[in-house]
Amino acid sequence: MAAGSGAPARGGAGEGGAAPFFTVVTPTLDSERFLAETMRSVAAQREGGRVRVEHVVVDGGSTDGTEAIVRSFAHPDTRFVRQTGKGGPAAAIEQGLSSARGAFLSWLNSDDVLAPGALERAAAVFARRPRAALCFGRCRIVDASGAEIRRGVTAFKNAWFPLSCHAAIRTLNYVSQPASFFRREARDRAGALRTDLVAAWDYDWTLRLWRQGGAAVVPGPPLASFRWTPGSISGANYRRQFAEELAVARADAGRFAPSALLHALVARGIVFCYDRMARRRAP
Repeated sequence: MAAGSGAPARGGAGEGGAAPFFTVVTPTLDSERFLAETMRSVAAQREGGRVRVEHVVVDGGSTDGTEAIVRSFAHPDTRFVRQTGKGGPAAAIEQGLSSARGAFLSWLNSDDVLAPGALERAAAVFARRPRAALCFGRCRIVDASGAEIRRGVTAFKNAWFPLSCHAAIRTLNYVSQPASFFRREARDRAGALRTDLVAAWDYDWTLRLWRQGGAAVVPGPPLASFRWTPGSISGANYRRQFAEELAVARADAGRFAPSALLHALVARGIVFCYDRMARRRAP
């Protein structure tokens, strides 16, 4: 397994018979509890050789067994690098994306997992939709044990897929980040991730990417599983998350645009539901 932070030569997008080349960036900090499962799900994407997968793990200074776990998945296209400078997960992801070689990019948090064949299915959609800046599909929500939870939340997001357009994504963030992938050239045009946001920098990124060529839905079963726990960013900071999402939707659409006004109403209803769920979990 390679180590270091240098940026190797960049790969192609599958032209001339070459396998589509994806880079998956994983930010991590003391992640030994779930990291092996995450790593295994990325490594499995290489089976059959129909896609090439680079996995860049950016570590923020772990003191547990994180590095040893990464190095146990030895592969020429797997790299362990240490985060330079300060910043949270957005800064770590940005560092990984800056050194990525793939023509298609994504990030996967160190407790989330890709479904078998997810990248191959994404590559097929990109081939059919050559102008699309990003593609996305269904995503399960699971708990610490891997059991599916919050099926109602998932169903609510999925219900927006047939309506998918720029106005719809401004109204509600129905794109689940672990199940979304984007083109390198769209990333270069959209600019860097915002590190000033605590919980909505992925939604801000989706809105900016959407302006670079739109999005395509990947049909079929879930592409990934997102692990939700009470201590996760979306679990502990959901009020901050929806406030930030409203702010970035207003910045993208305009404060009094119909989609922004609808977003405010939808967000208020979602926070009300999340508050009720939080009270049910309280002892």
